[in-house]
Amino acid sequence: MTRLQRYYLSYTGGFLLFIGVLAVLEQHGMPPRWIGYAFLFFTIFLYAAIGIMSRTSDVSEYYVAGRRVPAFFNGMATGADWMSAASFMGLAGTLYLSGHQGLAFVIGWTGGFVLVALLLAPYLRRFGEYTIPDFLGARYGGNAIRLVAVGAAILASFVYVVAQIYGVGVITSRFVSLQFEIGVFLGLAGILVCSFLGGMKAVTWTQVAQYVILIIAYITPVAILSYNVTGNPVPQLVYGQVLQEVTRLEHRLFNTPAEIEVRNLYRERADLYAQKIMQLPQSLTLEREKFSAEINRLKASDAQMKDIVAVERLRRDLPHDPDQARSQWENAMFSAVDRSKMPTHHAEAFPGENDAEQMAMRLNFMALIFCLTIGTAALPHILMRYYTTPTVRQARESVFWSLLFILLLYITAPAYAVFAKFEVFSHLAEIPLTKLPGWVAAWSKVGLVSIEDINGDGILQLAELSMNPDVIVLATPEIAGMPYVVSGLVAAGALAAALSTADGLLLTITGALSHDVYYRIVRPDASTQLRLVISKSLLLVVAVLAATVAAQKPGTIVSMVAWAFSIAGSAFFPALVLGIFWKGATRIGALAGMVLGTLLTLYYIVRVEFNEIPWLGISNLHMEPWLYIQSTSAGVFGVVAGFITIILVSLLTPSGDSASAFLKGIRRTEQRSGR
Repeated sequence: MTRLQRYYLSYTGGFLLFIGVLAVLEQHGMPPRWIGYAFLFFTIFLYAAIGIMSRTSDVSEYYVAGRRVPAFFNGMATGADWMSAASFMGLAGTLYLSGHQGLAFVIGWTGGFVLVALLLAPYLRRFGEYTIPDFLGARYGGNAIRLVAVGAAILASFVYVVAQIYGVGVITSRFVSLQFEIGVFLGLAGILVCSFLGGMKAVTWTQVAQYVILIIAYITPVAILSYNVTGNPVPQLVYGQVLQEVTRLEHRLFNTPAEIEVRNLYRERADLYAQKIMQLPQSLTLEREKFSAEINRLKASDAQMKDIVAVERLRRDLPHDPDQARSQWENAMFSAVDRSKMPTHHAEAFPGENDAEQMAMRLNFMALIFCLTIGTAALPHILMRYYTTPTVRQARESVFWSLLFILLLYITAPAYAVFAKFEVFSHLAEIPLTKLPGWVAAWSKVGLVSIEDINGDGILQLAELSMNPDVIVLATPEIAGMPYVVSGLVAAGALAAALSTADGLLLTITGALSHDVYYRIVRPDASTQLRLVISKSLLLVVAVLAATVAAQKPGTIVSMVAWAFSIAGSAFFPALVLGIFWKGATRIGALAGMVLGTLLTLYYIVRVEFNEIPWLGISNLHMEPWLYIQSTSAGVFGVVAGFITIILVSLLTPSGDSASAFLKGIRRTEQRSGR
C-alpha cells in the first residue's frame, strides 16, 4: 500500500468516526440544525486544509498538478469532478419524475467516457500541454481558433458552474436554514478555498477527499432504505421487486375518484387561463376591476382586516401590463396542463397518448443520449484531467478507474428513484394535510416542494403534490424517517459533488483566460508569478459572477447541465475528433464548424426555452421545437452541423504542412515516445 493510499484510508476512517459521533450526539438530543452546521463546517474545513497544504507557485503544478497524479487517484478525482450536483442531486430526481426516460442520462453520461478513452484521452496526454485551446491552437495553427475555443470553453463551463453553485445554495439554505442567496455565496467561499491557493494540484487532492464523502453519502441512505423495505441492504439487487410494488400502487392511486377529480380541476384551470390569454388586454382590466369590487364590498361589510389585506395582495400581484400577463398566465396554464395529465408509469417506455407523442418521446430519448455522450467527451474540465498523469498509459488507465468510480453512483441512482417513489406512494399519498410530515413544510420554505388542495377535501392527492427533481435525493432520508444525521450526511455528499465540479470548472475558465489569452496572445513574456496572479484574480471575478447568476435561480440543475453538454459537444467534439483522425481538416474548416455548431446550439436553446430576455428588452422569442426535440438536446443539431461544415469547408480550403507532423507526433507509440 502506497503512502497516498494510507493517507486516504485513514481519512475515510476518520470521516466514518465523525458520522458515528454525530449519530450518538443526536440520540442525546443534539438539534438537527447543529448537525447540519457540523457537517457543513467540518467538511469545508477539511477541503480548506488540503487546499492550503497543496498551495503552489509552480505553473506546472497550478495547471496540471505537476503531471504526477497516479492513475488510481486521477480516476477518483475525475469521478468527483464528473459527479456534479446534477449527478448527485438531479439524476435520481429525474428518474423519479420521468421514469424510463431518465435512463437517457445514465446511458449518455456513461457512454461518453468510452469515447474519451478511445478517441481523446491518450492523444491529449501525449500532446502534453495545459488546455484544450492549447491543443486546437497547435493542431490547426493561429490565434483565431484558440480564441474561439476559449470562448466556447468559458461559455460551456460557466453554464455548468452556475448549476453547481445553485446546488450549493439549495443545500445550505435547507440544512443550515440560511437564505438561498446567502447560501450561494457561502458555498462560493467553500469553492475558493479549494482552488484559489493551489490550482489543479489542490483541486486534485481535494477532489479525491470529496469523492470518498460523496459516494458514502449517496449509497448509505438507499442501503438503509433497501434493508428496511426488503431486508436486503444492496438496493441495486432488489429494486426490481420494489418497482413491481410501485407499479401496483400506480394502478391504484392514479385511478381513484379523488385523483381524477383533481386532474379535471387542473384542466378547467388551464382552460380558464387560455381564455384569459385570448381576451387580453380586456381580461387583465376585468381582473383588476373584480378585485377592486371585492375590496370595496369587504370594506363596506364587517369583514376582518386580514381578509381585506389578502385580496389587496392579490390585486397588487396582478401583472402590470398585457405582455407580463401573457407570460405569467402562459406559465400558469402550462403548469395546470401538466398536472391535468395522467401521470406516467415509472417503468413505461416512451409514454404518450398517441403515436405522435410516443414518437416524440423516442426521438428525445435518443437525441439526449447522443448529446450527453458527445458532450461528455468534449467537456474541457474533464479532458484537462488527462494532462495530469505521469504517462500516456496512466491516462488511459485513469479512464478505467473513472468509469469504475462513477459506476458506483450510476447503478445506484435508478434504485434511489424507485425506493423514494415507493415511500411517497406508500406513506404520503392520501393522508390528511394536517398530518403531513415536517419535511414537507421545511422544503416548501425553500420553494422546492408545494402542495395545493385544489379540491378542498383536506386530503393529499398525488396531482396536488409538486416536487422539484433536485429535492428527491436530499429529502429521501426525511421521507423514509431516518435519523437526521443521515440527512446531514447526504447534504455533505451533495456539497462535495457540487464543490468538486465547480472547482474544476473555474480552473478551466481561468486557465483559458490567463493561459490561452493573456500568456499565449497578449503577453507571451509574462513572468510565472504574474501569470498566477492574473489567474487567481480572474478566478475570483468569475466565481462571484457565477454566484450572482446562480442566485437568480435560472433553471433546474439538470436542464442547465444538459445545455452545457450541448454547447461543449457542438463546439469541441467535431474539431477535436477530425483534428486527431483526419489530416485533411483545415484551420478555416475547424473555425467555421466550431462557430456554426455553437451558434446553432445557442440559437435553439434560447428560442425553444425562453420567450423573453427582459434585461435586453427582447420578447416573443419562443418557437416550436424542430422534430419535437427539447432544448436539453439542442446539441444534436449543432454537432451534426459542426461535422458537416468542417468536412465541406476543409475540402474547399488548402491544408497546411504542419498537420501531418502534428498527427505523427501525437500518434507515436508510447514506447517510442518514452512516456
